[in-house]
Amino acid sequence: MTHDLTRRSLLRTAAAATSAAVLARNAHAQSDWPKGNITLIVPFAAGGATDVVSRLIAKQVAEQIGQTVLIENVAGAGGVVGATRVARAAPDGATLLMGTISTHTINPLMATKPPYDPIKDFTAISMIVTVPNVLMVSQQTSAANVRELIALVKADPSKYSYGSSGVGTPPNLSGELFKVQAGVEMSHVPYRGGAPAMNDLMGGQIPILFDVLSGAAPFIKAGTIRALAITTKKRSASFPDLPTIAESGLPDYETYTWNAIFGPPNMSPALTERFSAEFRKATADPDIQQRLRDLSGDPVGSTPSELDAQLNAEIVKWKPIIRAAGLRTE
Repeated sequence: MTHDLTRRSLLRTAAAATSAAVLARNAHAQSDWPKGNITLIVPFAAGGATDVVSRLIAKQVAEQIGQTVLIENVAGAGGVVGATRVARAAPDGATLLMGTISTHTINPLMATKPPYDPIKDFTAISMIVTVPNVLMVSQQTSAANVRELIALVKADPSKYSYGSSGVGTPPNLSGELFKVQAGVEMSHVPYRGGAPAMNDLMGGQIPILFDVLSGAAPFIKAGTIRALAITTKKRSASFPDLPTIAESGLPDYETYTWNAIFGPPNMSPALTERFSAEFRKATADPDIQQRLRDLSGDPVGSTPSELDAQLNAEIVKWKPIIRAAGLRTE
């Protein structure tokens, strides 16, 4: 009897201690949570793809947490201005960033003196969506697939150039990676955005264009240009009949753009995990998933550690490509 009473007493004591620890952790996490409005910095102008994704996900998260999530567009220097602001913000969760491959991989690797470290100066929260780039040719270019295009370029390199939305953009890097893996030489024609580049592709002024799939989708559907392949490992649900470059003869080829949530450095683990859980929940919402797919995106919803791992892998992958292409900014 005494033994049973002692055992029950110990179990009750252990249970009480566990409950107290859980309550303490929850109270700490709650106290960490920002009290007022949360600002999500979009480091590009309003109306672009990153802005559209940001507003979509911010609205969903705001409904989940019962707090306002404000969108603030802080454009400049290819996303550097907005990203720098978050890198220097207080780690209280009141200011977050919708980062991209430009803010967290391309720009830091291109800069002679990077204004921030993409890993140390941010807290990874969650990858929201990835979006393929796409390889297209003009109607005046005879190639019907990637293998035929490679053969054409190898036969007469001086005749072929490729366009992109600008130096150091994800489509530019898609072109440079293609050159390396296909073993071809093509000059790069940078434009001030995807729209003027698309106009010249349709007009036959450039034979080849790499662009973000979400921006190119209407032109592919209209048949005004010829899409040869997308740049991700898997086919896009938006264009299931469009092959990938990887399955078209370059098995190691993969590029894409992405949108991910970051916080300032040194956010507490409890606050980081709660934000990540809310953004993962928002990304998993069926309506949000469909709307992201309508933008030719692939919803992700990663954990902080998964985003950290992916970011490190991206930096390792792109560093030699950027150096080989001579892409540098002061």
